[in-house]
Amino acid sequence: MRWFGWWESSRRASQLKRVHLYTAASLYAFCAAEAALIVFGMARDAEESAVWGLAVAGLVGTAHVAASVVANGAALRAYLGAGPRPDRLLLGYTALTLAGMAAVFVTMAVGGLPKESSTIPVYLAVYSAAPVAMALPIRQGLRVAALPVVAVGLGGAALGATAVAVVIVVAATAAGAVLMGALHRTSAWTLRVMHRLDAARETEARLAVAEERLRFGRDLHDVLGRNLSVIALKSELAVRLARRGPAGSEAVADQMVAQMTEVQRIARESQAEMREVVRGYRAADLHAELAGARGVLEAAGISCHIEDSASSGLPAQVQSALGWVVREGTTNVLRHADADRCAVRLRRSAPGRVVLVMENNGARSPALGAGSGLAGLRERLAALGGSLTTAADAGGSFRLTAEVRLGGDA
Repeated sequence: MRWFGWWESSRRASQLKRVHLYTAASLYAFCAAEAALIVFGMARDAEESAVWGLAVAGLVGTAHVAASVVANGAALRAYLGAGPRPDRLLLGYTALTLAGMAAVFVTMAVGGLPKESSTIPVYLAVYSAAPVAMALPIRQGLRVAALPVVAVGLGGAALGATAVAVVIVVAATAAGAVLMGALHRTSAWTLRVMHRLDAARETEARLAVAEERLRFGRDLHDVLGRNLSVIALKSELAVRLARRGPAGSEAVADQMVAQMTEVQRIARESQAEMREVVRGYRAADLHAELAGARGVLEAAGISCHIEDSASSGLPAQVQSALGWVVREGTTNVLRHADADRCAVRLRRSAPGRVVLVMENNGARSPALGAGSGLAGLRERLAALGGSLTTAADAGGSFRLTAEVRLGGDA
């Protein structure tokens, strides 16, 4: 049941987390492949090997596979910038690899393992290149990974292999090590690029919010700044007039009334202007929202198909309400789905109703329809005699449907 729970949690995770999880699992799977190859080699050589020789091979293989798991994890974290470079760990890992190879060669020399067919040192040399390639710079990694490859050649020569055989084995081992290191480093590089893209996308969203806040603040400053300054000056003048005392009190009172009347007028004008600014900020133009939705979704790598032939001639209130539906639906696609396609369809339905449908794949949250944003949309549409419904299926498809009545108050 634990494995099923892990699988379900990985399916509900974000796209980046799933890619990270699958990439790490694939890299660790190579450690399992190393263990399988060593076991296969031991089984193949069992008849020609001594029991204690098989024990040595099994101990060396177990220790090296366990060390590979630890070294690969630390190297991947270091490459992604999530941890320091494990120099000491890699030094110990390389020393363990060389020591294991030496133990196997000695066992072969004394007859514990067959000299002709044992390939365990080759496996150790090939798989030891993986964490080295991920954690170290390329040139330094090549030098470190070359040590086990050279050890394979020296061990073969010490056991009496011919020069041609030594060259062939060393070349094959070197090719395998280069391939293994390149595969691991490429996988880690792809994962790092995805992490950076995700960070850039989050930064872009924050900048967009900050820019909108600056625009709104600038508009409020332009509209209210001058009027508030005048109100402050008029109020200060009224206070000074009040402090003059009873001399000419009737004239002073008239001046105070005139100043405060002016303050009242400016305050009412400021209130009306502020309402206009807020109304313009809160209004959502349907055509602008559809174009913005297409641009935002396609910038996020989501194919967007829009059918808006029924948008012409709609009342302003209906367009504003549906524009808010498009805005909130687009936000939900970006935040709550790993979608690669989204469709927006606007059509008229008899009698006198217009229907907007947003549908996307890759939905992660089954309770998406319970959000506060959608609750606000339902209130907006209810004021126009409309409704908002959501539907999701097991395949990850999510549909947002808004229906508005065109007659009456609309």
